Amino acid sequence: MLRQKITPPEVASVRSSSKGKLRIIPLGGQEEVGRNMTVFEYEDNIVILDMGLQFPEEDMPGIDYIIPDTHYLKGKEKNIKAVILSHGHLDHIGAVPHLLPLLNWPPVYASKLTLTLVKKRLEESNLTKYLKAREIQSANETLVFGQMKIGFFEVSHSIMDALGIVIQTPFINVVNLGDWRYDLDPVSGPKTDFSNLAKWNTKIAPSVLMMESLGSTTDGSQLSEREVLNNIRNIIVKAPGRIIVGAFSSMIERVGQLINVAEELGKKVALDGYSMKTNMEIAKEIGYLKFKPSTLIDIKNVHDYPPQKIVIICTGAQGEDRAALMRIANGDHKWVKVEKSDTIIFDSSVIPGNERTIQRLKDSLYRQGADVIHKEIMDVHSGGHAFIEDIKLLINQVKPHYLLPIYANHYLLKEAAKVAESIGFPKERIFVLDNGSVVEIDEQSLRISKEKIPIEYIFVDGLGVGDISNVVLRDRQLMSADGMFVIIAVVDTQTGRVKGEPDIISRGFVYMKDSKDLLRQARKKIKETIIQSTIPGAEINWVYIRNNLRDKLGKFLYVKTRRRPMVLPVIVEI
Repeated sequence: MLRQKITPPEVASVRSSSKGKLRIIPLGGQEEVGRNMTVFEYEDNIVILDMGLQFPEEDMPGIDYIIPDTHYLKGKEKNIKAVILSHGHLDHIGAVPHLLPLLNWPPVYASKLTLTLVKKRLEESNLTKYLKAREIQSANETLVFGQMKIGFFEVSHSIMDALGIVIQTPFINVVNLGDWRYDLDPVSGPKTDFSNLAKWNTKIAPSVLMMESLGSTTDGSQLSEREVLNNIRNIIVKAPGRIIVGAFSSMIERVGQLINVAEELGKKVALDGYSMKTNMEIAKEIGYLKFKPSTLIDIKNVHDYPPQKIVIICTGAQGEDRAALMRIANGDHKWVKVEKSDTIIFDSSVIPGNERTIQRLKDSLYRQGADVIHKEIMDVHSGGHAFIEDIKLLINQVKPHYLLPIYANHYLLKEAAKVAESIGFPKERIFVLDNGSVVEIDEQSLRISKEKIPIEYIFVDGLGVGDISNVVLRDRQLMSADGMFVIIAVVDTQTGRVKGEPDIISRGFVYMKDSKDLLRQARKKIKETIIQSTIPGAEINWVYIRNNLRDKLGKFLYVKTRRRPMVLPVIVEI
């Protein structure tokens, strides 16, 4: 592996007559929000971009999260030259502790903050010692693997140190921004400008733009950081009491700006929430946050100062059960109770699927008399994803030959394609992929292959990875929907008759004290079914009896209740 300055595609070395083929295979991220992982395969070299997790949907009870399916890479581990991580959000790095060991620990390339967050995540599994970390220190660095070159560029996002990549081959250049946004009026640093990426589209090596498309249905442009910070600063200046800010712990730059505002106004800041405190400690250690140590106080000491001198920045704006803001709203927080003079700011967007939980959280805070400010009534948050006008600007600046919308639900990818078409981008050069699709690019064309890599959900549940199948998940869904009905019957092995009355346990199906008639009929049905399942003088087939009980009782209970509990027969043989 060589490191050198990235070279434009016009140089002679890129004009090679190699007849290789570049394959692009998304293993996740094309039909959901999260689980982002893409394989780039050229000759005998494989480069992987991101290893993210996806949070479970409502119909996945008990599942912690979902990770990409890497069966395609089995047997190809020696060809994996690099795992590149675009930024430090969990939907891009969360699966690292599970997937790196499966792939024999290939080297990991990322920016400073991203690598630090990865190391912290690996520490939790005692795996840090196996990590082969390679820090990308400059956008001018290039990785070279055979005839495949990887270059980097800075990207504006809602977390610091986000990187985009350029994959350069003799006949095609792939530009992938990871998650991206425009900030045309930043608090610090230059405004976002991707026009430099247009150089990768040439006659010799046209460019493919892989464009994250989560905001493709939202009109306008993303807010600038300066506008958001000015709005929050005005709120802090005018607030009569404490300020409580619910924010994502990954928004290190924003939290740092809020600390600096509080410091400027002579206020103290208390950070609360494990991930919030952890991420800010990391950022402080690597020099990404700068403030006086005396500005921060422990959350338990907030009552030592006048309310108007306190700013609390905490996790929980998504309504997570045990996160700090939810505990404050529920009155369960050890040190902070809601006061009518409090101003509570939701400095966050709504993650799809959390709408109802967040609404309940807001309702609770409103009921307690606090002044609640959120994105619906004031511009107090700018997200990390570009909107429709941003997408148009990006395409006009990058001027790609091909467009691949990525990292969103299927309908959002289709909408991104419509946005591109609306500004004249040729429809025939836009390709919308599924997970497991195989894009093949050679000197003549880009096409979606007929080959399709089978992709399954890999569920993580506690310490189990991949041991929860769809069958188990369906059982959980069934129990969560209609409960369970356990039958315990003692059966004489000689006669096949039930001894005594069968015991019944109902969980989540019916309340037994109020359902005595149903249970009486069920016990009668159990006895009849067991008698009908045995032949006098013949050997008893216990498996058949259990299956017959499950089937007959299930139908009986559905007729009586129009519900389908999971029926679990337990036969005790005596």
